[in-house]
Amino acid sequence: MEVNEQKAPQVNEEKLHEFLVKMVTEMGAAAVGPLILIGDRLGLYKALDDYGPAGSKALADATGTGERYMREWLAAMAASGYITYEPETELYSLSPEQSMVFSNPNSPVLMTGAYYAISSMYHDEEIMEKAFKSGEGVAWGDHHSCLFCGTEKFFRPSYSTNLVQNWLPSLDGVVEKLKRGAKVADVGCGHGASTMIMAEAFPNSTFIGYDFHKGSVDHAAAEAKKSGLKNISFEVGAAQDFPGEEYDLVAFFDCLHDMGDPVGACKHVVQALKPDGTCLMVEPFANDTLAENLNPVGRAFYSFSTLLCVPSSLSQYVGLALGAQAGEKRLRDVAIQGGFKRFRRATETPFNLILEARP
Repeated sequence: MEVNEQKAPQVNEEKLHEFLVKMVTEMGAAAVGPLILIGDRLGLYKALDDYGPAGSKALADATGTGERYMREWLAAMAASGYITYEPETELYSLSPEQSMVFSNPNSPVLMTGAYYAISSMYHDEEIMEKAFKSGEGVAWGDHHSCLFCGTEKFFRPSYSTNLVQNWLPSLDGVVEKLKRGAKVADVGCGHGASTMIMAEAFPNSTFIGYDFHKGSVDHAAAEAKKSGLKNISFEVGAAQDFPGEEYDLVAFFDCLHDMGDPVGACKHVVQALKPDGTCLMVEPFANDTLAENLNPVGRAFYSFSTLLCVPSSLSQYVGLALGAQAGEKRLRDVAIQGGFKRFRRATETPFNLILEARP
């Protein structure tokens, strides 16, 4: 009997080298994550903005940290390309672009918040391994607490820059209603960043934030109390049955795809809206096919989706599990199945689709 021996595939040394370089780059990106959190918490990036160009001792003195740790942290940041190093002077600084990503609290592209959420994903590795094996979901509230503050810190800069200035004006007639006085529900509001931004901008309108995670609702209510806003409240409520009717606007900010029954949520919104009301859906940017999403944005969102969005949906009701890269076509199908008659892409950013649905 002849044995058909398979030859080992021929390895292309050049391609292997390229792939190893890529993996070392990825390894460095994963390892530097905790250092980004430390830099954010201890104000190291802010110190670079305030005192740079500066050396490790000056920055350590300014931040009350150990010089040796500061020196190594600066080296890691410089090797990552996250800060600027001048070999001639041995001083460090942040360029205007680096400052926008790491230090400027008013920047629309401040990225440090994402690393708090990423930290929670590493904490939750064990429960996610069990979920992979069982196929069961993991509820949003069962994740590590870093997720909740991280989600707010990541999304707030974009909401602060775009929501009132660009997204609401892209909707048909909504800003005029909000200026006069409208009734608004922010469903899946989390820590309430989006709700408070709208409430502050439109004092004649009333805003109610709903979320099924009580811890987030309690946090949002406390923050609203601190802010002194009188036209806002927060309640525990699910998307399929939150209370109230005759809403002028119902909004879903980066959460519809997380829901187990997004069609049911849309059905309830159609009933809760005024006949001329509007539903705003802000969703992660995605094209309609996997091939079109094989890019850096898709890579990040598919990763978050695997560990956060899909598990959340599978833990609820129907468990449709749209995922964070659902795309406009699937979201349109969900809205139409839910009873909306009109649906359009109102505007977009590199990270978000802003969708309008109307009865």
